[in-house]
Amino acid sequence: MRMSGSVEIARPAAEVLAFVAEPENNTRWQSGMRECRWTTAPPHRVGSRYEQVASFLGRRIESTFEVTALDAGRSITIETRESTFPIRVTRAVHPLGEARCRVEASIEGGPGGPLRLLAPLMRLAAQRRVSGDYARLRRLLESADS
Repeated sequence: MRMSGSVEIARPAAEVLAFVAEPENNTRWQSGMRECRWTTAPPHRVGSRYEQVASFLGRRIESTFEVTALDAGRSITIETRESTFPIRVTRAVHPLGEARCRVEASIEGGPGGPLRLLAPLMRLAAQRRVSGDYARLRRLLESADS
């Protein structure tokens, strides 16, 4: 499965990337996220890992992610190392001026085993979720409460 998300946010690019690169923020903007916590000590860099508990289509998904690429101020790539729903996510932030940017996400992966047969339907549900999550991210970061 391949999915994508994109949104313009009225905040500086470095600030937005710092927010989306911090997995402990995931529960604030990604629907279905229940818990996210680093399992490696800071500073976080390529090779750092975190654990995440999420739900999707009524199923609990426990995953261990690893940062596999980090371009300071521009992008982060994470990949599951242990999960029933293996994925690879790249989030890139592009400045559109001093206080505005575009966040783009590329997501690849999906269920294994017998659930693989449901991948086309799961992709539609996942793409809707991703679109909603990036709209929520914009609202959160543009609000006075962020």
